[in-house]
Amino acid sequence: MLIGDVARRSGVSARMLRHYDSLGLVRPTGRTVSGYREYSSEDIRRIFHVESLRSLGLSLREVARALDDPGFRPSELVDDLVRQTQERIAVETALLTRLRRIGAAGPADWEDVLQIVALLHALGSESAGKRQRAALSSVEEVPVPVEALVEAVLSETDPNVAGALRWAVAQSGGAALELLAQGLASPVAGVRERAVQSIAEVPDERAIAVLQGALTSPDAAVRRHAALALGARGAADAVPTLIDMIVEGTNDVDAADALSALASRSGSADQIAAALVDRLPHGPGGSATRRRLAQALADIPGVTASRALKDLSHDEDPAVALTAAYVLTLRTAR
Repeated sequence: MLIGDVARRSGVSARMLRHYDSLGLVRPTGRTVSGYREYSSEDIRRIFHVESLRSLGLSLREVARALDDPGFRPSELVDDLVRQTQERIAVETALLTRLRRIGAAGPADWEDVLQIVALLHALGSESAGKRQRAALSSVEEVPVPVEALVEAVLSETDPNVAGALRWAVAQSGGAALELLAQGLASPVAGVRERAVQSIAEVPDERAIAVLQGALTSPDAAVRRHAALALGARGAADAVPTLIDMIVEGTNDVDAADALSALASRSGSADQIAAALVDRLPHGPGGSATRRRLAQALADIPGVTASRALKDLSHDEDPAVALTAAYVLTLRTAR
């Protein structure tokens, strides 16, 4: 079969077939009397083998080795091709994400595009200072897409940069809530904690519902952050978790402040005081917990809290008794 016929049937151009011939990759076994290349059925079969291997991403040199080296083992080469393909996909995916984010920002001109690209690069910088400046300028200059800000805040470990990013995310309002809520389900504990901290700073009222859902999280850190944020917003369903924090001695001062604010706002002082009293442990082993609960009762108004503190002023542990007595003196002086 002549080269033109082979090209039509195989889909490989005559130019490429001549290139294969020059490389010794597929050499026609015959020549016509006029000197034209003539391919046998075996030659054509080899052409299809070459094209099959090329479709996997092999170079022509690797194709020749695969076809001609009896000792060639494909497993290592295939593993390399898998790795290279994964790397290429990752690069292309990152580019696609960047392009979508630029489009979502709605740039008016190329100057806007360049500013957005610069901010996105800065958010991914190894320099904490650059990341912080990018977070602060993301609101003042061309807005950075909320997806990029959420991704940045969920991965940020530097406390100063994280604070700036939370502020930037909060400026976007409810647009970030769905993305942040997805972070609550992350398998990485740090991401979950950063997600709930960011949700807590979003002023949108819909954040309350997300935080209320976070109260049932299996992650104790998420529950605690959610309870503190809800307490600051006057949500009474945070009370059980806040009391747990006092009993456990985890951020107990902040939890007590949140309970005090709730008691003053909601008119539920006696109910909160009663819930605190219900958690009072007995015996020497519970002294530290009783002292923390007594301190929490200090700023809870009402008769129930006063009665509990009076009882605690006679506690078997002198430190608990002194704490309760001192708090009662302050309450009487008000």
